[in-house]
Amino acid sequence: MNSTLPPSPEPGAPGPSSAPQFGMPAGAPAPAPQKKRGKWFIAGGCGCLAIIALVVASCSAIVMNGSDDGEDTSTTTDSAPAAVEEEAPAEEAAPEEAAIEEEVPAEEEAPAEEAPAEEEAPAEGDVPAEYTSALNSAESYSEMLHMSKQGIFDQLTSEYGDQFSEEAAQYAVDNLEADWNDNALKSAESYSETLHMSKQGIYDQLTSEYGEQFTEEQAQYAIDTIVADWNQNALESAKSYRDTMDMSPEAIRDQLSSEYGDQFTQEEADYAVENLDG
Repeated sequence: MNSTLPPSPEPGAPGPSSAPQFGMPAGAPAPAPQKKRGKWFIAGGCGCLAIIALVVASCSAIVMNGSDDGEDTSTTTDSAPAAVEEEAPAEEAAPEEAAIEEEVPAEEEAPAEEAPAEEEAPAEGDVPAEYTSALNSAESYSEMLHMSKQGIFDQLTSEYGDQFSEEAAQYAVDNLEADWNDNALKSAESYSETLHMSKQGIYDQLTSEYGEQFTEEQAQYAIDTIVADWNQNALESAKSYRDTMDMSPEAIRDQLSSEYGDQFTQEEADYAVENLDG
């Protein structure tokens, strides 16, 4: 802002205070000279410039703050999606956890559905008459014929035997009180005393699926426990072959010791042939 100062009076020119004052009465005192305002105008102009400078500085500061706020806002806006993106896996994992939680009860309920299938045996007091009859027949076969568990089951269900249902036969052998080892021993004694069989021949007969069908353990118990004279059994078998089939001593020896024959030991077969005429 430019301030214009009044021009200085030329030398010799009368000043404003020396100019005649028209309209003033004669003899009246002259008015006091006016003070110059040039210095006040200069000071006022400098003050205005200072104020303008402060206003410009304030506007610049506001603009700078606004730009900084804009950058902060944009930074915040830019960082916001990152937070959302980081949280996304947690939201995606939630359905998987829910699915796992829904599957657990299904696995725990499966055994409960299978439980009724195991309860097939009739309760006491509700046993059908057929089951009772099958059990009575099984007891007779065990006590009188000393049969094996499998042998009794086959006899009860055979179309040429008792013809019970498989369920009734199974109930019978499961509820039969029998000593299967003792049954095997008594069967072995019968084969030794009536048929004069060898030790190995009795074992094979006890375990054969076409024979007694005892287990191998039960048959082994029988031949280990039986009291028998195997030499005498071989001799009795040799006499039967001679008297009924007219076989020669050497043929008898081979028949007694053959693995397809009586299965006596070679010593037992020799003893039998040597004592045929005794």
